[in-house]
Amino acid sequence: MSTGIRNRRIDILRGVSILLVLFHHFNIAYHLPDTSLGRWLTPDFIRAVARNGNYGVTIFFVISGFLITTNSEKRWGNLSQIDIRSFYGSRIARIIPCLLLLLLVVNALDFAGLPLFGNHIPGTHEPVSRWLVDFAALTFWMNGLIGHLGWVNYPLGVLWSLSVEEVFYLTFPLTCRNLRRVRWIMLFWILIILIGPLYRLFHQGDEAMFLFAYFAAFDGIAIGCCTALLARRLPLHGSAMPTIQTLVVAGMATLYLWKSIGATNVYGVTLMAIGAAILLWAGNTRPAGPMTQRNPALRMIEWFGRQSYELYLFHLIVLALLRSIVASASATGNLKLILLAIFMLGSALLAALIARFYSEPLNQRLRAILAAHPGHV
Repeated sequence: MSTGIRNRRIDILRGVSILLVLFHHFNIAYHLPDTSLGRWLTPDFIRAVARNGNYGVTIFFVISGFLITTNSEKRWGNLSQIDIRSFYGSRIARIIPCLLLLLLVVNALDFAGLPLFGNHIPGTHEPVSRWLVDFAALTFWMNGLIGHLGWVNYPLGVLWSLSVEEVFYLTFPLTCRNLRRVRWIMLFWILIILIGPLYRLFHQGDEAMFLFAYFAAFDGIAIGCCTALLARRLPLHGSAMPTIQTLVVAGMATLYLWKSIGATNVYGVTLMAIGAAILLWAGNTRPAGPMTQRNPALRMIEWFGRQSYELYLFHLIVLALLRSIVASASATGNLKLILLAIFMLGSALLAALIARFYSEPLNQRLRAILAAHPGHV
């Protein structure tokens, strides 16, 4: 999305990513490979699609870095001229309203006595302080808390990725203002990219570390940032680009379906991020074609992409409520498919309502107060 104008190709890529995340989390709760979905949707295929939802988050990271960098250059002309107050104001306006609402809802449902909204150490069920969990959410180290204690709160666990993003963006304007020249800024981000697979390699014994730690995930954002700088200076053209994009998508799909992320994360996260970066780079100068605009399936995916932030933050509330009504062990056969449909529709409706009546209005009002240049980031 460029400033004031949405890039439909990016929204479609975002839509694919959020749908993978939603499907992944539903499968963890209700284990879809036990359900027959027809001749082609075999249990092995369903398992392959459902197990790697974290790669959807990797793609989100790339898109985020690409858009932040692209919009920063458009607003200020040069990264070295970033207005730090305006940059942080834009992040606060977009991130904080939904984060506060999420904490309010989860804490209220915990007070109401719903077990899935409480705070406890997985396995032992030892209670964890509500103040500690909320503090971790508000100070962007939920990933660190998960690494130390485990997934301590079911709906709030998704905040690990927000922690990664916002810590990276705390450094973004400072890096740009201090390094000044594009080549030095890119060299710094390339260093972050190189650290990523090495960090994951040396933490293979700890899933929380190779999936959720800062340096295990920073490389995706840095790849997006570097791609934005390259795309503005070296736009990709030529008749071969559609073929290249098709091959990239095929490669990403193959990597995604080949093995679990636990077996491929060392190189897989970086390769998936590079694939997403190529699609963003190529699509930066190519508007979505007429077929894309008319295709109902792509239009639906694009809609999910436009609501991806609200969907990501709030979908586990819907899933936790479903699990509170229908226990995972008691859901069999077609009931799982009905629950999947309810989960998708419920998450979509909740996200749309929050975006329409809460997050977007507050986003615009806060930007007018906190940011010098209101608009989308």
